[in-house]
Parts: sequence; structure tokens; C-alpha cells
Amino acid sequence: MTLNAITIVTIAFLIMEASNVVMLYFFPGSRYANGVGVFKAWEKSKQDPELHDFARYLVNWVAGTKLIVILLLIVILLSAREQTLIFSAAAMVVAIGSFFWRLYPLIRKMDADDQVEPKNYSAVLGRMILVFIASFCAAIVITLVSAG
Repeated sequence: MTLNAITIVTIAFLIMEASNVVMLYFFPGSRYANGVGVFKAWEKSKQDPELHDFARYLVNWVAGTKLIVILLLIVILLSAREQTLIFSAAAMVVAIGSFFWRLYPLIRKMDADDQVEPKNYSAVLGRMILVFIASFCAAIVITLVSAG
């Protein structure tokens, strides 16, 4: 494994995503590690077993998708050359950035409509996502500059 800025940022991302997967699989109603407990609709869905089963299905689908990404990133970290790490980091910038296309407008609307708790969760989440995008971008630049 090549230890460079991209590897360090990717490991930090992996730790955060792994904590999210644990929460989604084992403590989905949690408000920590981006659990779905921040959505008031999670508790409301429990009143309708059919709707709650659907919500649980989607939560587990998200967790499974995150697990796929985690495992693929681990394989990339363990086996990739520096050029592949750079392309992987660029792909992460695009993939993480897609949050602002559909998810961010929706979470902001839900936040404004008092559907999430704590208040301003969308702003905190948006900043966290921006930090990861900026971190991957900085890591790409640092890796390219240090490569010569």
C-alpha cells in the first residue's frame, strides 16, 4: 500500500463510512454516524408496518451499497499504483459531489419543513461533505506535486 495524501484521506473516509454502515445495519434509528434517527419520519414509519418495512429495506440497501464502496476502496488501497489512486480520488470527488445534485436539496427542504432533528442538520451534513470533497481534491494536488 502506498502511503500518500490520497491514502490518508481515503482511510479517514473509510472509517467514517464504516461507522455509518454499522449504524445503519445495527442501530438504524440512531442520530449518530448519520443514522436515520435524524429523520422524524423514521419513528412515524413504525406506525405503519408496511411503510416501516420499506424504510428498513431502503436503509439496508444504502448500508449494503456503502459496504460495497468500502470494500472496493480497500482493494484499491491495497493493490493500486499511484496513478490509479489519483483516478480513484477523482472518482470519489465526483461520487461524493453527487450529494449536492439530489440529496442536499431534499435534506435542506426537509430541514426547513422541520422533518429532521437536530435543526440545521442539512447545513452540518453539507459542510461535512464539502470537507471530504476538499480533502480528496487537496490530496490529489499534494500527490501530483510530490510525484514531481
